[in-house]
Amino acid sequence: MKPFSRRRDEGERKMHAVSRRRDGGVRNDVSIREHHLVADELPDEGGHDDGPSPLELLAGSLASCTAITMQMYAERKGWDIGDLTVGVDYQPAQKGAPTRFELVVDLPKELPEEQREKLMQIAAKCPVHRTLEGEVMFEERLELH
Repeated sequence: MKPFSRRRDEGERKMHAVSRRRDGGVRNDVSIREHHLVADELPDEGGHDDGPSPLELLAGSLASCTAITMQMYAERKGWDIGDLTVGVDYQPAQKGAPTRFELVVDLPKELPEEQREKLMQIAAKCPVHRTLEGEVMFEERLELH
């Protein structure tokens, strides 16, 4: 399978990532456009902790997307919001309980309340947040090598 790149097909934005297992462990090398990451599990889960777990990468995607969305909005408004930190705690779904994400946004206390409130509304509009909230469909296909 060749590495994929972001492309537009018929007006749709498609993003692709490729993950490859090497050397028989659970570590995977992930390629996204020209970027390379490692996903692995902790030793008690069968990995070597060579990188974040896939669930940690998901939480990191939500945190970074939220921060970027808020920063871009503030820039468009001409607001100087100073340092911004977004933390995400993630609890996978368990029997009878949904998946839970807790986002903690840290903004300077000097920021006017109206800006803080608007930024928190904007936080929920980041593309990763909307994807996780929305209906998701999977299409799986097997390819042999």
